[in-house]
Amino acid sequence: MKAVRLNKQKRQGDQASFVSWRFALLCGCIFIALAGLLARVGYLQIINPEELVKEGDARSLRTQEVPTSRGMITDRQGRPLAVSVPVDAIWADPKEINEKGGITLDTRWKALADAVGMPLDKLSARINANPKGRFVYLARQMNPAMSDYVRQLKLPGVFLKRESRRYYPAGQVTAHIIGVTNIDGEGIEGVEKSFNHWLTGQPGERTVRKDRFGRVIEDISSVDSQAAHNLALSIDERLQALVYRELDNAVAFNKAESGTAVLVDVNTGEVLAMANSPSYNPNNLTNTPKDTMRNRAITDIFEPGSTVKPMVVMTALQRGVVKENSVLNTVPYMINGHEIKDVARYPELSITGVLQKSSNVGVSKLALAMPSSALVETYSRFGLGKATNLGLVGESSGIYPKKQRWSDIERATFSFGYGLMVTPLQLARVYATIGSRGIYRPLSITRVDPPVAGERVFPESLVGKVVHMMESVALPGGGGVKARIKGYRIAIKTGTAKKVGPDGGYVNKYIAYTAGVAPASNPRFALVVVINDPKAGSYYGGAVSAPVFGAIMGGVLRSMNVEPDALPTGDKNDLVINAKEGSGGRS
Repeated sequence: MKAVRLNKQKRQGDQASFVSWRFALLCGCIFIALAGLLARVGYLQIINPEELVKEGDARSLRTQEVPTSRGMITDRQGRPLAVSVPVDAIWADPKEINEKGGITLDTRWKALADAVGMPLDKLSARINANPKGRFVYLARQMNPAMSDYVRQLKLPGVFLKRESRRYYPAGQVTAHIIGVTNIDGEGIEGVEKSFNHWLTGQPGERTVRKDRFGRVIEDISSVDSQAAHNLALSIDERLQALVYRELDNAVAFNKAESGTAVLVDVNTGEVLAMANSPSYNPNNLTNTPKDTMRNRAITDIFEPGSTVKPMVVMTALQRGVVKENSVLNTVPYMINGHEIKDVARYPELSITGVLQKSSNVGVSKLALAMPSSALVETYSRFGLGKATNLGLVGESSGIYPKKQRWSDIERATFSFGYGLMVTPLQLARVYATIGSRGIYRPLSITRVDPPVAGERVFPESLVGKVVHMMESVALPGGGGVKARIKGYRIAIKTGTAKKVGPDGGYVNKYIAYTAGVAPASNPRFALVVVINDPKAGSYYGGAVSAPVFGAIMGGVLRSMNVEPDALPTGDKNDLVINAKEGSGGRS
């Protein structure tokens, strides 16, 4: 009995000892865990609190861009040519959509697919291309009515984002000058591209704290956006519309491949109008051929033909080769096996007659009487072979000869515009220099305030004399009589040149052009009109481009309230010679 009690007491003692050991071990573990936890808390709160803050901010802080509107482009009078209008982008959060049931056959999803212009299966494929993604565009630049429609659908994970879209009030009239932007608002053509940095500005930033539902609960900081700059061009929208209308009509009437016209302010070098036909609608580029978007006035080059002849006469007068009243033998002749002849046969012509009849024989004889460097130097002074520097993408400097040795036939043909190539804009600069009586001014596509300093490149008296001679071209007997403007004197030169084919040889296609200044008594405007490959019958500059020149310049002079300067009716103009052998617009 006693032994039984001893064994029972022993077991109770062992059990109590075992329980105390386990309890102590458990307490020790808890203490260690608490100590570790406290140490971690102390580390995060005292020693390295930045890490915890960083983790919290990563989950709740968001940086939002504060967009700034693209700058407005205006004409010289402040009329808008390019503006930004508010629109919306539709975007989706694929992760949220899938967490809330995904895309179903719900009519709301079908309505969204119709709104963004894609089948429902394609919409689903776009969203589920990255199921865990948080952002994907569904449509850009939606009009306000469609945006409101999508908003009312109240689809989970589908949101609207405010953005802007470029709108061009003048449409195709100014398309080649202004250019266009891409869907992200970056300039890709014309002034929009060349002045992209100036027009863009700098977007601001806003840092906010959001809760788990995406609601803003605190504004942390903000950086103000830098407003974009507006840009005032030298273009006059009224004159631009006039130039484009007349040019477009002429291209259609003559069944031409294309046409270009450039109008320049003689006293400032500002480009007042620059148009091409065919043009394109910058507000809707769907199915627009890339070639149509090319600004031919600055990119396309051609041989200037007879439009350089006034510079030949100036050079001959300056070097004393001839005098104002000199008479030249203009009977056709041979050079190096090639015949130099005119459209019509003239036994002799005065210097004025050489310009009036556009005599190749006459100017070639003047060129052969001077060193080969003479015309090269004069053409260069007036800007041929030099960059136009408007700052537009694609500007060509043309092709200008740099040879040291010239054959006689090369010197002869150089005098009537072969052997070099120019852009319409370069030719307009030449005639602006002629109109300013020999003062060369840089061209500008942005508005400038007069006076504009220039460089004298030729004696004023000589240029003035030749301008007076050029008036005969638009008078009876001249090749450009169809350019005449009632009430105004104009000084012009017409020209016709064969086109150069892809292989470098001449093809049976022509370019007709007319260049000149008005009013001739005190020139204010220089205008160049180029009609490329007319197919309606006639192809001479005097018949094709001269009427366009007259229509445009007449409209410009009247629009700008320029006082008429025409000679009284019946006044015998001594510049008209050999009228009975009129060239009928063939020049």
